[in-house]
Amino acid sequence: MKTMLILMHRHQKLFFKDKGMFLSSLITPVILIVLYMTFLDQIYHNNFVAYMPKNFSLPDCIINATIASQLVASLLAVTCVTVTFSVNMTMVQDYALGIRKDFDVSPVKKSILYLSYLFATIFNSLIVNMIALILGLVYIASRGWYLQFGDVLYLIGDVILLVMFGAVLSGIVCFPLRTQGARNAVGTIVSAGYGFLCGAYMPLHYFGTTLQKVMSFFPSTYATSLLKNHFLERPFIKMQEAGVPKAVIHEIAISLDCKPKFMGYLVRTEMMVLMLVVATIVLCILYLFLSQHASKR
Repeated sequence: MKTMLILMHRHQKLFFKDKGMFLSSLITPVILIVLYMTFLDQIYHNNFVAYMPKNFSLPDCIINATIASQLVASLLAVTCVTVTFSVNMTMVQDYALGIRKDFDVSPVKKSILYLSYLFATIFNSLIVNMIALILGLVYIASRGWYLQFGDVLYLIGDVILLVMFGAVLSGIVCFPLRTQGARNAVGTIVSAGYGFLCGAYMPLHYFGTTLQKVMSFFPSTYATSLLKNHFLERPFIKMQEAGVPKAVIHEIAISLDCKPKFMGYLVRTEMMVLMLVVATIVLCILYLFLSQHASKR
């Protein structure tokens, strides 16, 4: 345990020492917030208003709070995973710079070394994504605040769970990489495509039926839905109090992927959490298996 803690501290120092990497990881959520506000805010607003009954006026504060919550949920669904690929650069960098040769001849077990990479990635990614969560909550507060203390605790738990899932996933994907160019290429591909695969950029409601069924097998789908449910629960309650019919709120929730289905069955938030926990455990077992294989090799 002491050896792993020392290695974790070493990986963390290397990450924060690289100011360019740290600032690029930190500024990514800020850039996404600005892009979401610029290009998606009006689109989400028009789609939301289209669901309202005719001759029904809903207070702007509820509309703005709902849209802001949707934007921030989509943002965190992306950054909690993609940032881990940027943070998990030490493992590849050690290979690229030849530092792994020193570790290979040392008495440190390979499983301990790879676990130190994993835990350092989780810790560093949590710092970045907690800052992103705070910025998102500030943005929501500027548009319309209905969240309660318990909701914020749920959101913190969601971020921790998603970061752990993303860290293990990035560890497996980056495991065979040996050059910085390969890592940068993988990071670019993940950053560009993950938002579509998890339904953050565009709700799965707008995809074809076949594609929806395929994506229902991806844990990332339920990660996005979990965040949206916890962000939008209070605005939905305020809509109902304002007189919006339950059927309309239900349709809005479906359109925002708050009520995903798996094999035709509705997936509730408890099952989403369970799916993500199971997926993280399975990926962690695979990651440990790969580290053991590397040790034997």
